[in-house]
Amino acid sequence: MEPTKEPIKGHRKKAPESSVNIFTDCTESGEILSILRGLGRLPICFNDSCIIPLVADPNQKIRFWSVKTLGKTKRIKNLNILEKVAKEDESTEVRREAISSIGRIRDKRILPILIQFLGDADPKVVLQAIRGLLVFKADPQVADELKKCAKHPNEMVQKIIEKEYFSKNSGKRTQQAHPESYAFLKNVIVSGDVREILQLVPDESFHLTFTSPPYYNARDYSIYKSYQEYLNFLEQVFSKTYDKTKEGRFLIVNTSPIIIPRVSRQHSSTRYPIPFDIHNFLVPIGWEFIDDIVWEKPESSVKNRNAGFLQHRKPLAYKPNAVTEYLMVYRKKTDKLIDWNIRQYDSDTVNKSKVKDGYETSNVWKIDPVYNKVHSAVFPTALCKRVIEYYSYQGDLIFDPFAGSGTLGRVAKSLGRFFFLTEKEPKYFHYMKSLYSKEGGLLEKEESRSTFLTLKEYKNTIKI
Repeated sequence: MEPTKEPIKGHRKKAPESSVNIFTDCTESGEILSILRGLGRLPICFNDSCIIPLVADPNQKIRFWSVKTLGKTKRIKNLNILEKVAKEDESTEVRREAISSIGRIRDKRILPILIQFLGDADPKVVLQAIRGLLVFKADPQVADELKKCAKHPNEMVQKIIEKEYFSKNSGKRTQQAHPESYAFLKNVIVSGDVREILQLVPDESFHLTFTSPPYYNARDYSIYKSYQEYLNFLEQVFSKTYDKTKEGRFLIVNTSPIIIPRVSRQHSSTRYPIPFDIHNFLVPIGWEFIDDIVWEKPESSVKNRNAGFLQHRKPLAYKPNAVTEYLMVYRKKTDKLIDWNIRQYDSDTVNKSKVKDGYETSNVWKIDPVYNKVHSAVFPTALCKRVIEYYSYQGDLIFDPFAGSGTLGRVAKSLGRFFFLTEKEPKYFHYMKSLYSKEGGLLEKEESRSTFLTLKEYKNTIKI
């Protein structure tokens, strides 16, 4: 018979001196576990004497929930019991909960114990100890011990200590409010090397960067002496982009592995894992990895690599058709949570920017590619629309360092955002200009009109 909550409610009302044991009639572990899980918030008078024996129960789940229940009481008298569990229990999950329960006591007598566990082999135990100690972070002894954890091998431990004691963002002020952008950056397309252009962009200007870098030696406009030179170039671009991005805002890079064809049948082709190699330098720059989104295309739209295997079916020669690309999502490093970014906007902007029903709920986006006679790698409008709607607010400034045909800018404008684009290839710059003139022209309002500039012309527009 399933136990009800009636005995639970009755026991919680009992006085501390009561000898009533709620588990007296329980013969099954499932019954005990059900009662422990259902206790909820405990009154000050709660009698925990029947809970203490359960911390040694053979059932791990019962030990976990009994330790959790003792933590709810926040009683210093249980400190030795919880310390013993934290040191000796065979379950790391139970040990972590014991440290968490010690931290709940909020009494300075817990400090030596929590400090001791900063050296535990389990990083999650260490994190729980840090959590409990941060209540006393102003205490000099506690601060000294926690600062030592800045050199802990676990990256999550390092991140928390850096935020609490070594924050680089602490007290930092920018010239603009977070939602604002400089007028000379709004709806501007500049022709030139993006690295030179970014030198002239004020720090913390962009709210979102969405781009697809040129593929390594796969197009006429992206020829590099070596793969390492290609990666070095992208590292320079995304490092400069980092400085120009507002605190806590996003970079989304669309790319995929690329195949360089073989020279002859006596030689093999080479496949370069571009998304993964880019990731290796983005994180040290300061970009924090958030998500990987897979853009899936119809198989009929991609190059067929499977024809030979279809005929002979010999193992080792299998080559799947590449129907996916990656959208790697990164956020500029910050101590602040996403909620802070959202609170920088007024309620009207937040409401107008809300994503409508029917949004994509998974990280696999099925979107057809777009073909263009002038540019061989055009962003689909649907792809730009999702990224802009999901990762920016109306009035934000969106950046694309490799603008190509400028799809991102046109979609950004249609969604009430501003854009700043750069494009090195004159052919694409002029093609973009012809497209924009057809869509807007003289009918556009002055503040939303697109402006095409050379690097020299752009320099003359800068006003801070």
